[in-house]
Amino acid sequence: MKQLRNIRKWAIIALIPLGLAACKKDDKEPEGNSQSITLTVENVLQSQPLVQSGTFQGNGTPAVILPGQSTTITFYAAKGEALSFATMYGWSNDLFFAPVNPGIQVYDRNGNPIEGDVSTQVKLWDNGTRINQKPGAAINHPGTADSKNIAEVNGTDAQGNAYLAASKLVKATLKYNGNSQFTLTLQNTSGGTANETPLSPGVWSVSYIAGGNLLAPNPLYVGGQPTANGLTGIAEAGDNTDLSAYVKSITGIFTPLSPVLAVVYNGIDNPIFKVGEKDRGKGLTTIAQQGNAATLADYLKTLTGVKAVYVLPAPTTTVLLPQVGSAKGGMVSQELKVTDGDRLAIATMYGFSNDWFFTTEGNGVDATKKGDISGSIRLYDDGTAVNQFPGAGVTQFNLAGTPLKEDQPIALVPNPNNFTTLPEINNMIRVILK
Repeated sequence: MKQLRNIRKWAIIALIPLGLAACKKDDKEPEGNSQSITLTVENVLQSQPLVQSGTFQGNGTPAVILPGQSTTITFYAAKGEALSFATMYGWSNDLFFAPVNPGIQVYDRNGNPIEGDVSTQVKLWDNGTRINQKPGAAINHPGTADSKNIAEVNGTDAQGNAYLAASKLVKATLKYNGNSQFTLTLQNTSGGTANETPLSPGVWSVSYIAGGNLLAPNPLYVGGQPTANGLTGIAEAGDNTDLSAYVKSITGIFTPLSPVLAVVYNGIDNPIFKVGEKDRGKGLTTIAQQGNAATLADYLKTLTGVKAVYVLPAPTTTVLLPQVGSAKGGMVSQELKVTDGDRLAIATMYGFSNDWFFTTEGNGVDATKKGDISGSIRLYDDGTAVNQFPGAGVTQFNLAGTPLKEDQPIALVPNPNNFTTLPEINNMIRVILK
């Protein structure tokens, strides 16, 4: 898919890049059997470009939106993300309403939520698959086939039929609900005009933004290109089934992992955190909120019982990007010198969150035992920042925001949570000792 082709060209520069791996060893010679073992951490998330999508319709049977009626779409968005939708001009052969790509902008340049009438961002489009007849209730469906590209209808269509501006037929109103959530109300205002029409059930979507670029800047259609992905079903018949299935297939999770902190220790409890306690203020917060492991690494080096500390940035990108299509996700490796009784723990940020981090549960793992240890990894909420929809939060640090403080104990991130359902841990991060 076109919207996936360029994702790997960016690196999230907001995640603070770190230097080379840092290592600290005890002064004493290791006791017991010493061996070399390699730690490998990989982002195995099969990413998707849309953070959210869904459908909308009217309340009656059939579920069209008649003149004077309205429907709503509730969604989350970060700064730079936009809402796109498509709905049929019902009394036409193949016309549809949709915002200009990438969609309706919901924040201004300063990151303030936009509220009120945004109807001017909605346009009328010709799907290019049918010869247009004079619009009206008596139109003959489906009509004569055509094979043109999608084009905006600006005053008249290709056959010379006249249309009012889309903003005179559909009123779009934004309301900000707080915590990055919006509601868009679409009202059919075509009643009594020369272009009176019902609106069909439709489809909506919100694209992820990463490194300042939307991952799906043309989520539902591309002007000047042939229709695709089921849009014809909406444009010709008001049937949103196929387009809904398409956007659902590309909606899901997209997140990088921050440079990985790894610590080898012996004779002490896990020095990174303990579930049920509040963040100790030693640097875990900067991992969980910003992806910066430097502060915690420096602190861990001062602890008795800590044998070695490493910070592992991915080559080129620093962060570990997820899988995109057939391209593998980011991966880092580090050789460890370990002896009997050594424990290992890691920590890395769920990059598109407010303060979530992956880490080794409990008292870490046996650092000398080779194998896949992904089953020991859990996703925790650091309790230091108010949560928002992952990848669609205006205060998320890696989406150019400033986290809102809270003061809660560290706890597992529920799944499903209040915002979404995440993949299983082993489908997001793989950790291997070999």
